[in-house]
Amino acid sequence: MIVVMTTISDPMQRAFARGDLIDITTTGRHSGQARRIEIVYHVIDGRIYISGTPRADRKRAWLVNLERNPRMTFHIKRGSQADVPATARIVEDPEERRTVMRHIIDTAWHNQDLEAMVAYSPLIEVTFDAAA
Repeated sequence: MIVVMTTISDPMQRAFARGDLIDITTTGRHSGQARRIEIVYHVIDGRIYISGTPRADRKRAWLVNLERNPRMTFHIKRGSQADVPATARIVEDPEERRTVMRHIIDTAWHNQDLEAMVAYSPLIEVTFDAAA
């Protein structure tokens, strides 16, 4: 069962009041090994998104790993520290991508090109497991 972040305890809710720097762990698509990276998340209308700067030349390894297996761990590193099991949904719909990317540009990455981000940036929505 998947739930939205409103079921997370109060310290966790405070951790999700705005975006921040975190780590995520995915499962390597070939090796099956845990792969941990540092990345930024964004909070948009109560939803958690992870994106990155546009790269037309290749897809990020963490995104390809999540295409293969959407299970991941969301590692909160500041304030309340926690390792939260989660599931990624890769955002592919162009209009949804445009809406989310516009918000990211307006609030965090002011100098990015919207159309380049819509076309070439990784974008996932994170949903936390009920046990979190």
